[in-house]
This record gives sequence, C-alpha cells and structure tokens, in this order.
Amino acid sequence: MRSTMNRSSTISYSVPAVVLCLAALLLSNILIYLYLDSVYHSNEQLLSPHIGCVPGHFKMGTVKNCTPWLQCSQINTDVRQLKLIGQGAVKKVYLAEWKGQKVALSKLSSPDYLEDFLHGLSMLQTLQGPHVVQLVGFCLEDHALVTEYHPLGSLLNLDGVLTQERQQQRNTWQMRLVLAIDYISILHYLHNSPAGRRVMCDSSSLEKTLSQFLLTSDFHLVVNDLDALPEVDQSRGLLVKCGHRELTGDFVAPEQLWPFRKKGKPFSDDLMTGYNERTDIWKIPDVTRFLMGRVPGGDLVHFHLFQIHKECKNKDPNLRPSALDVLKVYKSVYSSMVRDNAREML
Repeated sequence: MRSTMNRSSTISYSVPAVVLCLAALLLSNILIYLYLDSVYHSNEQLLSPHIGCVPGHFKMGTVKNCTPWLQCSQINTDVRQLKLIGQGAVKKVYLAEWKGQKVALSKLSSPDYLEDFLHGLSMLQTLQGPHVVQLVGFCLEDHALVTEYHPLGSLLNLDGVLTQERQQQRNTWQMRLVLAIDYISILHYLHNSPAGRRVMCDSSSLEKTLSQFLLTSDFHLVVNDLDALPEVDQSRGLLVKCGHRELTGDFVAPEQLWPFRKKGKPFSDDLMTGYNERTDIWKIPDVTRFLMGRVPGGDLVHFHLFQIHKECKNKDPNLRPSALDVLKVYKSVYSSMVRDNAREML
C-alpha cells in the first residue's frame, strides 16, 4: 500500500512538471513570434515620410503637412544651391536648401540628353511611393528638378558608411539582408508599376546598378535614377534594348550580349533582339553578394539563397523566377534565420 502511495505521489508531482514545461515552451514560442513581429514592424516600416500625401504633394523631415510640388518661381526664389555633389551624363546634382531643409537640386547636363531627363522626371512623377525618392518640385523651363536629400548617398557608399563609428552596430547580416529585400521589393514594384512593366536599363555593371539607389538615414533603399526605365509589354510585342551600344561582361544577362561576337561579326544594334525584365533578375545574386559583404552569418544567408540564385542565373530568361518569387524566398530566409536566432537567445 505504501508503494502505491509513492507512485501516486510521483505522478502527482510529475504532472505539474510536464504542464510547466509545456507552458514554458508555449511562452518561448510566444516571445519568439512577438520578437519577429517587432522586427518586421521595425524593418518593414514605411520607407519615406511622404506616404499619405495626395499626388502632386510632398512631406519632408518633421513637417506634418503635405506641400504641393514646388514650381519654377518657388525653386528660383526659395531653393538655394550650395555645392555640386554628383554628375552623370544626364544631370548635375547639387546639394541645396529649401526653408532650412536640405534637398537635392538636379539640372540637365547637356541638351543632348533632354529626352532622358524628361523621361526620368515623368517616371518620378508617376512612380512616387515608398520605393522611389521623393519628388519635391520641378521646373521644365530651366530643366531642373528637386528631390529629397539623403546624406548617406548612393548604395555604392554602403561599406564606407558601415565603417563609421555611429553606424557600426548596423553592420549585421540582418540589416544587410533587409537592404537586399528592399532592393528586390523595388524591382518587384518597377516590374508591376502604375507606369507598366519597367526595366532598369542603367545597370550594365555592378557599380552602375548600385549608383541607382540611395541609402536612407533609417537604412532602407529608394531608387533614385529613373532616366533609363523603358517599358516591356510582351502582349503588344514590346521588348527593350538597353542603349544602342554593345554590352559586355558577366554582369549583364546573356540575352543582352551580342550573339555573334565569337563569330567575329561586328556589332549591329539593328540585329540585336529585344528582351524583358528578366534581365534584372539575372543581376540579383551579384547585387546581393555585394550587399551582404563579409559579416558573421552572411555565409549562412548565401547557403539558404543558393537555390533561388541558381534559378536567377538560368541562361533561359523564361525559366528565371519573377521578382516576387525571389522576394518571397528572401523574406522566408530572413524570417527563419531571425526565428532561429531568437530561439538561441532564450
């Protein structure tokens, strides 16, 4: 009888222990998902404060109200040019000031590129949103436009920015992968934009591609240079050719290369066939390799992305995934790795 009582006592003590273990496991999972939720809210925040303004308006800094885009008279009177901070074939870019706020003032470099300048302005107007640099105003008479200024500069500066003492805590695989997710989100937006399916043609090299994006102060990306963004519509037989010169190198997609180069036949733009937005997909692995840099955990990110990157590099553009397909994989990898890290912390 005493043995029976001992067994009953053991069972009575073990049941609460099991319940406590299950409760602890449940609590740990709740904490993990709360952590993930906080991470997503912090990393998937609105990329630009002008969200909520009606079309044709902007909002910058701590200003709460939306302001109509600046017109010629306001730009000439209220925008003060400070110094040259960048120059390309199409535009010269100046740091400027408007009512105490730093802005970027862009002016046409040469009349030869007026068509490109106007195309870029048209795209800026049409594509305003969290993925695109905010338009502040423009003046067609003076061939000038004003956009929000981002002091961290283009994505080319990423490694240099992350070596700054006040930014070093951001140099993690998590932050770098968020930037890669931003980059692919922008591609997805451009491939399904209000202006149709658009292709990033100013991307003939890694450096040129990186220069198209700006790094925001809260470490997100916005696309900045939209001067070469032709439309693809295969239902209308509308394909693109990025420029009229021969493209070379491994960075551009195979369909962008002159197919008769090995035969010694001189390049002819008339004989080049058009292509679609899947040229942007081919370049994703190379851009992500740059974005991830050399940080602890980066190798594991590359391991998880190996299969989708292999698909991106398919020589047949029709077999490459869409930007949305890639984006889903990137978000899944981010989520699973953050979850694993959270479990290790508990």
